[in-house]
Amino acid sequence: MKRLFPILAILTGIFLSYALYLALVVAPTEQTMGNVQRIFYYHVPAAWTAFLLFTINFVASIVYLARRSPIADAVAVITAEVGVVFCTIVLITGPLWARPVWGIWWTWDVRLTSTLVLWLMYVSYLMLRRFSTGGQTPVLAAAVAIFAALDVPLVYFSIRLFRTQHPQPVIGGGGSIDPRMLHALLINWCAFLCLAALMCWSRYRLEILQKQLDEAQAMESLAARGTR
Repeated sequence: MKRLFPILAILTGIFLSYALYLALVVAPTEQTMGNVQRIFYYHVPAAWTAFLLFTINFVASIVYLARRSPIADAVAVITAEVGVVFCTIVLITGPLWARPVWGIWWTWDVRLTSTLVLWLMYVSYLMLRRFSTGGQTPVLAAAVAIFAALDVPLVYFSIRLFRTQHPQPVIGGGGSIDPRMLHALLINWCAFLCLAALMCWSRYRLEILQKQLDEAQAMESLAARGTR
């Protein structure tokens, strides 16, 4: 498996490069916004990837509370970490796209505010996991993760339920999109998914090694106490 990781990393890099080529060269220029609209091919896939990772975190947290599974707990931590990375990309690319189109970097409408709240809740989750050392930390973190996941459908459906400055969806929202744009969008999302999977795999290996190290240190501590 260790030998397979570099191969998958190279293939993912090639896939990302091809997706970049589609977004910057093959996809047509949007008539109203111009080339700045090409941020769309990163902003939207990053959001979809973050939503998927937070959903996996939600399921893993429920499984952990039900079965106290260490694997479920590890999956929950990993998907939260990688999900925050992609949610950060959303929060960075959004203002970069909004400034030349709206004339402002940020507006406190429902979509943008709920996305920021989502990011803050998962950052709080990670801070709890990082700095709390109590035995009930995984349980408390799982509860926080389940609560945070409730914001995911609010973010997704906000532009359908409320009148916001954020553009209405062009997929599944009654709009239309050029087939070449849709192709570039979906390829970029697939590339982002491959990158997310690679990041999660790498982080999972580190998490397992960390747990093994913690267990070994705990056993050494018990052994040292027993010899006194």
